[in-house]
Amino acid sequence: MFTVTIRDHMMIAHSLRGEVFGPAQSLHGATYVVDATFRRATLDDDGIVVDIGRAAEALRVVVSELTYRNLDDEAGFAGVNTTTEVLARTVADRLADCARTGGLGDGGRQLDGLTVTLHESHVAWASYERSL
Repeated sequence: MFTVTIRDHMMIAHSLRGEVFGPAQSLHGATYVVDATFRRATLDDDGIVVDIGRAAEALRVVVSELTYRNLDDEAGFAGVNTTTEVLARTVADRLADCARTGGLGDGGRQLDGLTVTLHESHVAWASYERSL
């Protein structure tokens, strides 16, 4: 399996419901480093997994829809704990939609899957992997 990974970042505010989150139940900010890894079993006719420029632009668009937002106020997250895991799935699903609709070029439609990893810090991160 071949992979290509691109990176961006996003800054959000949110609070988390549940005793398990301790002080994170209060409103706080988080800055995530976001890695998106695209995969496919064979390379395209140009010898690539995906156009890196298109993939980087797609990730930039997705994270810009979330960054500088208080996710507690976003209708799309009403009633949802916006954990790192949930946000990784959100970014992955939005990138998958972009691939399906041609936003990553024709090669993007041939991807087998992708993984999105949100790094909360240098010692903690969460990923979501999905097929395409």
